[in-house]
Amino acid sequence: MDKIKQQLETLWPVVMGVGLNILWALLALFVTWIAARLVSRAVNRLTERGIDETLVPVLETLAVWGTYVVGGMVVLDIFGANTTSLVALLGAAGLAIGLALKDTLQCIAAGFVLLGLRPFRVGETIQFGSTIGTVRKVGLFTTELDTVDGLRVSAPNDKVWGETLTNFTRNASRRIEIIASIAYGDDIETGMNVLRRLVAEEPRILADPEPAFAVRALADSSVNLHLRAWTTTDDYWDVYWSLMKQLKPALEAEGLTIPFPQRELHIVNQAEKRPLEKVVHE
Repeated sequence: MDKIKQQLETLWPVVMGVGLNILWALLALFVTWIAARLVSRAVNRLTERGIDETLVPVLETLAVWGTYVVGGMVVLDIFGANTTSLVALLGAAGLAIGLALKDTLQCIAAGFVLLGLRPFRVGETIQFGSTIGTVRKVGLFTTELDTVDGLRVSAPNDKVWGETLTNFTRNASRRIEIIASIAYGDDIETGMNVLRRLVAEEPRILADPEPAFAVRALADSSVNLHLRAWTTTDDYWDVYWSLMKQLKPALEAEGLTIPFPQRELHIVNQAEKRPLEKVVHE
């Protein structure tokens, strides 16, 4: 009995020490969790101070994970772990993991390049490859977009950066191009006047740059008239659709014809062909 009591007295300080370490570790984890939430909220509020919204998701991810790493190091230190050796071990492990996950690291590197050069921002409409959509988020690994038909696309950052990027909404204005086809028998100047009138009656067309009117081509079945006019990026599609809707009635009102492709077919009756007569000169 005395032996058991002696053993308990010996183990009690150890148990108390471990228990206190566990309590301190739990407290450190709780504080870390609270700190991560506060850091996340603070980073999200950076947009109110003029920070580009595109940068916020990546900054939030880095800040939150940095907070968790610090908290983890504190917990390990509470249990007496050699954090210096652990950092060296993690560095070696990180190198091995990096070599194994080089494609993932390419996504991260491309994400930082996109955030640094910022060829697009959140809310802008872009195209890379065959994908067109509005940017919703640029993360460490992927870029998220909403397509025009309401689909959410998540593309790896290296794929986005590796393609030619077209930004449809970065510039304040865009050029509208419309082709009006009239028949060869129609008067070209009358067709030009129709295009000029449509532009004059559309207040959303910009005066500078000045609209341009030209004969684009003498096609197989039509004379193609070309209209180039500028409007704001926000009004682009509304103005384009409005002009296209008015074009046909305006041409027809002036007696002009919108031709369709035609081909003339000549059929030769072989039976009616006469043999060539030889002319003999004596």
